[in-house]
Amino acid sequence: MRKSVALSLMLLCSMGMVAGCGTKETPAAVAEKYPDKAITLIVPYTAGGANDMMARAMGKVAYQHLGQNIIIKNVPGAGGILGWNELVESGEDGYTLGTVTTSALLQSAYGTTGYHYPSAIDPLVQIMELPSVIVVRSDSDWNNINDLINYARQHPGAVKYGHGGLGGVTHVVGEMTAKKVGVNLSQVPFKGDSEALAALLGGHIQVQFSSPPMLQEHIKSGTIKALGVTSMKRMNDPVFSNVPTLQEQGVDVVLSIFWGIGAHKGMPPEIKAKLLAGLEKTVNDPEYIENMRKLGMEVNYLGHEEFFQKWLKETRILTKIIKESGIAEKIAEQKK
Repeated sequence: MRKSVALSLMLLCSMGMVAGCGTKETPAAVAEKYPDKAITLIVPYTAGGANDMMARAMGKVAYQHLGQNIIIKNVPGAGGILGWNELVESGEDGYTLGTVTTSALLQSAYGTTGYHYPSAIDPLVQIMELPSVIVVRSDSDWNNINDLINYARQHPGAVKYGHGGLGGVTHVVGEMTAKKVGVNLSQVPFKGDSEALAALLGGHIQVQFSSPPMLQEHIKSGTIKALGVTSMKRMNDPVFSNVPTLQEQGVDVVLSIFWGIGAHKGMPPEIKAKLLAGLEKTVNDPEYIENMRKLGMEVNYLGHEEFFQKWLKETRILTKIIKESGIAEKIAEQKK
């Protein structure tokens, strides 16, 4: 009887029908199959913004290099916190990724996220880096940043500037600029750059700090004009190439926003290596680069190691800026 049972178990094991019979795939075997289903890419902002446009452009070419489609999942709210929290809480199998920006580092520095993103998220690759652009309606009397500053000095608190989210990069840039030149600007947070732009066009705010892609078509059509950019040097994009930096205009403010792809930490190294290879080919695909250029975005790829080192460095820099600017206290006050 015992021999009969043993023979039966051996047969079932060979057929893979009994759990624990050695049928569990090795990490190498799992990685070999990866990916065998679509990959979800969390975008922690509303549709239509720079994050969303970047992700959807990637989705158009990803299949060629990853072997599966990328499904975009917009999870807006709380300045990106809801989306990044979902990314941190996702699995480690490489099937859930998320767009990450400088704002992820900022939000953690404010201590209100529930997770410390710099250590909970694995920065995989950087896709682009862009400065903020300061814009006003085309019928505004201000033609440069100093026109705006002079008016703000004469009318303290009268100038309202909009940005894409409380504590986000464009909010920080606005606060940095006001502090640097010693003026009082009233900040108005919105749920994304598109809402802030609508408020600017509608005359509800006078100034907007935003990313270039959101503003490109409106500058080309003449409905808004740019007063300055927050980069070290002027942008290459012909739409913005004539816009002077803030430093050129005597305002020492430099802060650019990076965009990249991140994942929950703990991904098996075999899968991570395969994913990184696919992302590198995707981001450097000529079709993707051209699609991004049409959207007003310039690809500035950094591989995993370079992006990881930048991730750590930016965390230190932004933490210092937040302490010096007092922005954390302002955020806490507004949330009361």
